[in-house]
Amino acid sequence: MRCIPESPFRSLGQTSGNLVSPNYYSQRNSFSTVQKEYGQITGVADDVARLIHKHASRPQTGASLQTLMKTGRGEFLHKTYDDHTHDDNSKLATDKILMQVASFLRHELPIRLAHRILDLDRVPHMKEMNSVKQVRDLYVTSFLELLSVEKQIQNMKEEEAFAAILESIYERHASVLVQMARGAFELRAAIRNGSISHDSRLGSSSGRNSVKFDAMEDTHAFLDRFYISRIGIRVLIGQYLSLRQPPVENYIGLICLKTSPYEIVKRAIDDAAFMCTRKYGDSPEVIVTGKLDLTFPYVPTHLHYIMLELLKNSMRATVDWHGIDADYPPIKVVIADGKENEDVVIKVSDEGGGIPRSNMKRIWSYLFTTADPAIQEGMVAFNENVDHSIDSPLAGLGYGLPISRSYARYFGGDLSLMSMEGHGTDAFVYLTRLGNTREPLPI
Repeated sequence: MRCIPESPFRSLGQTSGNLVSPNYYSQRNSFSTVQKEYGQITGVADDVARLIHKHASRPQTGASLQTLMKTGRGEFLHKTYDDHTHDDNSKLATDKILMQVASFLRHELPIRLAHRILDLDRVPHMKEMNSVKQVRDLYVTSFLELLSVEKQIQNMKEEEAFAAILESIYERHASVLVQMARGAFELRAAIRNGSISHDSRLGSSSGRNSVKFDAMEDTHAFLDRFYISRIGIRVLIGQYLSLRQPPVENYIGLICLKTSPYEIVKRAIDDAAFMCTRKYGDSPEVIVTGKLDLTFPYVPTHLHYIMLELLKNSMRATVDWHGIDADYPPIKVVIADGKENEDVVIKVSDEGGGIPRSNMKRIWSYLFTTADPAIQEGMVAFNENVDHSIDSPLAGLGYGLPISRSYARYFGGDLSLMSMEGHGTDAFVYLTRLGNTREPLPI
């Protein structure tokens, strides 16, 4: 199964506005004074800050699964190339697709990065954490790298050079999830030792040790925006890099045209069972029923992430509730779909004791985790170049559920939980069948 992310296209190959000259570094003096309407960015030169504000003032372009598939097939080439014919399946057409997508990314990615740089510089409390400052600096570096490239990719030599830059950015940003988790861990520690007092508007009264970390609404909203944006950026770059690879049957870039929820659930069961058995010595059985022969276009890696998170949570809850060496009730997975359904729906049901109603809102917070502090500390130092792995503990950073919901929502789906305290929890994953919903791009 191939892993990489997607992209958005409004008028591919057509950039708007005045982007910075490719010879950016030779023109820095022309931006030496930041105009009054532009605010400063901590640790960033005024001319660079002006460029960031300039790009952040531009609208982002959302994408849908359908748009990504059509672009990968070359169905939008006529928007860029007047001489293109729809029946052209030659290598020339493939090269045109790559140049078209590359030109779009050269336009779009600086805009998205600029939005996030400003957000990283403004978020209360968290912006002071060292790890968050490092992420902001990383985004600034990538922003400037992209602006050093010509606005329009005109030939395959330029396309190859641009692809090399994006490969470097994609790899360099792989550690961002754990870096931001480290920033949250640093904030949690600062709050607990009283070095940060919390404004009552954000969830509690001011004063030493008065902060309810998981209730910091502004910080949570920031993290929601950040991770949705990060998914989009990695999808954009990943889809493009995947299109550059040799074709794989039933794939357009990272999108599998015949994604099988059943096959993905089976793989997630194996991975979750491995993690559970490693910790407890055993794992509950999982029974899968419903539409087992269903296939539809989707990004398999996104669905696997969601299902692994839900299944490992259910397994952990079941073992903790019933005790080690007990006769565990099975976890049940139902895959539902019909020709008239607007969504593919997957339900995961367990009898793991449920979640107290007072905790239901908190489980969607990036700032709440049931993991032992020692595990959290170990996780922020753990393999930071992967987003998720079976090497991680069953309870880690507390990011699993909110990020899973972000993955589901990215293409217009959703993730919800219903729980009966003292019995168990039902999780519902909704995935759009048509794939025509645009990204929920944060400002």
